[in-house]
Amino acid sequence: MTTIESFKIIGIEIETTNEAGKSAVDLGKLWGRFYTENIPAQIPNKTSEEVYSIYTDYESDYRGSYKTIIGQKVNSLDEIPKGLIGREFKAGNFKKFLAKGEMPKAVADKWQEIWGNDSELNRSYTYDFEVYGENSQNGENSEVEIYIAIE
Repeated sequence: MTTIESFKIIGIEIETTNEAGKSAVDLGKLWGRFYTENIPAQIPNKTSEEVYSIYTDYESDYRGSYKTIIGQKVNSLDEIPKGLIGREFKAGNFKKFLAKGEMPKAVADKWQEIWGNDSELNRSYTYDFEVYGENSQNGENSEVEIYIAIE
């Protein structure tokens, strides 16, 4: 178990669901927008260059609707550019997973594994997130950290 301190994010968001492959389409569009509109260049007060993909506001469990925010950690939400959103996430306990391999397939495969073990993981469904750091763009040697909120 890993304890994560509270943090603030500025980025863009979408509401989606995992039903009928909808999230794959929606999240593909959201990632496309993140880079096409150069969102990282618009985010003020960044504390790192890592990109976070946060899953939050769960309707129920992984089968219900939820919001995804793609953004970066900031030290202040006082200045949120037009068209972006800012959120603060409370401290909590998480189980860490590591997706290794070609992206985004490695991340998708790891989520399939997580969902397959949903009942044993004791998930709290407050928020879960992925961290895309310097090792996330290394082709078949890429690594992305996935954190699942647990009770």
